[in-house]
Amino acid sequence: MKKRFTLRLLALMGFCCYAASTGAAEVSFRNDVMAVLSKAGCNLGTCHGNARGKGGFQISLRGQDPDADFEVLTRELFGRRVNSLDPDQSLMLLKPTMQMAHEGGKRFSTESQEYQILRNWIAAGMPRDTRQTPQLLRLRVLPESVFLPEQRTSSSPGWQQQIEVIAEFSDGSAKDVSSLAVYELSQPIADVSREGLVTGHAAGEVTVIVRYLDLQSIVRIAFLPDRPDFVWTGPDPANFIDVQVFDKLKQLKISPSPVCDDATFIRRVTLDLLGIPPTAQEAQRFVDNTTENKRAVLIDSLLERPEFSDWWALKWSDLLRIEEKTLDRKGVENFYSWLRESFATHKPLDQLVREIVAAQGSTYEVPPANFYRALRTPFERSEAVGQLFLGVRLQCSKCHNHPFDQWTQDDYYSWGSVFSRVNYKILENRRRDSNDQHEFDGEQIVYLSEKGEAKDPRTNRSRDAKFLGSREQLPAADHPLLHLSQWLTDQQHERFVQMLANRTWQQVMGRGIVDPIDDFRATNPPSNPALLKAISEYLVSGKTPGSESNPGGAIPSSDLTAQIPAFDLRRLLRAILNSRTYQLSSTINETNRDDESNFSRAYVHRYSAEQLLDATSLMLQVPLEFSGYPPGRRAGQIPGINAMKTRENGLTEADRFLRLFGRPPRLQSCDCERSDESTLGQTFQLVSGSLVNRMLTAKSNRLSNLSGENNRPEQVITELYWSALTRPPTEEELAGITQFLNQSENKRTALEDIVWGLLNSHEFLLRR
Repeated sequence: MKKRFTLRLLALMGFCCYAASTGAAEVSFRNDVMAVLSKAGCNLGTCHGNARGKGGFQISLRGQDPDADFEVLTRELFGRRVNSLDPDQSLMLLKPTMQMAHEGGKRFSTESQEYQILRNWIAAGMPRDTRQTPQLLRLRVLPESVFLPEQRTSSSPGWQQQIEVIAEFSDGSAKDVSSLAVYELSQPIADVSREGLVTGHAAGEVTVIVRYLDLQSIVRIAFLPDRPDFVWTGPDPANFIDVQVFDKLKQLKISPSPVCDDATFIRRVTLDLLGIPPTAQEAQRFVDNTTENKRAVLIDSLLERPEFSDWWALKWSDLLRIEEKTLDRKGVENFYSWLRESFATHKPLDQLVREIVAAQGSTYEVPPANFYRALRTPFERSEAVGQLFLGVRLQCSKCHNHPFDQWTQDDYYSWGSVFSRVNYKILENRRRDSNDQHEFDGEQIVYLSEKGEAKDPRTNRSRDAKFLGSREQLPAADHPLLHLSQWLTDQQHERFVQMLANRTWQQVMGRGIVDPIDDFRATNPPSNPALLKAISEYLVSGKTPGSESNPGGAIPSSDLTAQIPAFDLRRLLRAILNSRTYQLSSTINETNRDDESNFSRAYVHRYSAEQLLDATSLMLQVPLEFSGYPPGRRAGQIPGINAMKTRENGLTEADRFLRLFGRPPRLQSCDCERSDESTLGQTFQLVSGSLVNRMLTAKSNRLSNLSGENNRPEQVITELYWSALTRPPTEEELAGITQFLNQSENKRTALEDIVWGLLNSHEFLLRR
């Protein structure tokens, strides 16, 4: 044994002398080797960065733990994986170059820079970095953004842009790492080479995520179509929103669609603000009105209707997880009523959030305390608050540093500790299912205990409580929820303000400026940063960007009152709805056909489950019935999700309709729970479902009055069109349906067929 050890020691000493003479020891493990592992994809979750590794070899995901990776790689100095005496025979080099079978395929060649870096490091004896090794401080990526005209030459087809990546280190040095950086594309309209050359294949915008070691940056590239004769044909801007949107469209050589007609506008804005369509009489009066400012007047009137509070309370109920299994019926009713009253009394959004986040007390007497009743652990609370009010999706950071954002596991567990003292006193629980530990039926008290635990599983100890992005520890004596509510809603808290502005924009425009709306990160930038900044500043200050120097910055005079506080929802909605951007039609033109993110037209999408059901009910004048609620409530007025939702015998036909058409179960603090995907089951429900059929054939519905002999067919058809589609029939439609009605032996049955056709038309089902 002693002889073998002596031989190994002599061999190592001789090898080290050789390595020193070659100068190979200058390779840095952290700055060079770790970059190669990322570039080759070795540390991805699909490869050796997997939680269980691959082939008995495991390293940290995306290189988040260089020290641990160093120990793994240097565990056997003269083993098969790395062989410092004969570097070229190391599996670490043989497999990724496919000199030996490798499940991950070929990652680089023997002539590549990656191969040479790894070989030199192995040949040098795999040295550990010293204290003098410079640390990566910044990543400079050029260009930050660029608008590329189409190239029509044989040598450079399409669009091409070289990305340059400069790494800056703590010793003041900088080096070009373009060939070692990792590139990822947000859209499949381009390719990017290993060296960072982006080649576009279709007009549009793409975000290139650039990653080197533990830092990330982005490049925004717009591929402009070849339109040498492009002439802007957009409408004049109505306010500052149009200025920002139209400026971006002009850069992209996109002309917006024309402004929609009055009938389309009143249907759209009424459904967006109230969740229900206008009545036939309301629509006809508006279309016939010749007053110049009638759209602004209509918007003002809708913002003060009681249905506005119903609809926006429903939107926030989805986010705040107002469902009966955890909150119980009384808690649901109280929380929803409090929300509705908050919107009815013009409560500022920052105050609304403060009261939710700081809430304590009885879930029956302090309604917003129900927010914490649905979130039973510190980390459920921290994830929900981060996602709802900061647009931060922290779930990835629970197990590893976030792969696409700045948040680390340290951040995750320090943020969770802020909520560790939240506790519950269950006064009673009348749960119906004794085996379901998540069901609660009875009053609870939400309070702060003196101590709390939110253990980091890596150390089995709680971390110091810190707010996201803060280095300062939260003092133990402080009231954490009150302190949190004040920090969160500060007017200078840019992320909070932008999150509220973006969410409000999405709820009437159908798409966020940042999309998904609760995923704010550097690698998911806003489609129009200037627009997001403008509406965020307006939400806080009420001042219109550019209004003094640009007539396009003007807003309606009804919105210039100084009495309106900051964070007023209606004020921001009023500005958005009065913009030409909101009022554009969904008609596409040659320039905006492929645009999905710059708001050059109204984006067509299906109405929500509640909107469809209420529109059908109001059109046919048939009241709805929901389990546990008195008859006559609209779908948009139901406070919670029925706790009996999984038991078919506890659901009405209306309950099943809402579930089928995507109403969320409210088990997550995320808009993503609500589905607007079309399914075959939805088609069957509309075409031959029992609920729609029962409403069509109900003896006391709207058709019972219209089927009388004294009603002229033309009048009946016109009323049905206005009631269902918010427009009159065209001459061709009127002539054809009148002929069908006159030839029918049973007028009532014929009317049912006509209405069935209207209810299944795209105009009825889709927001345009």
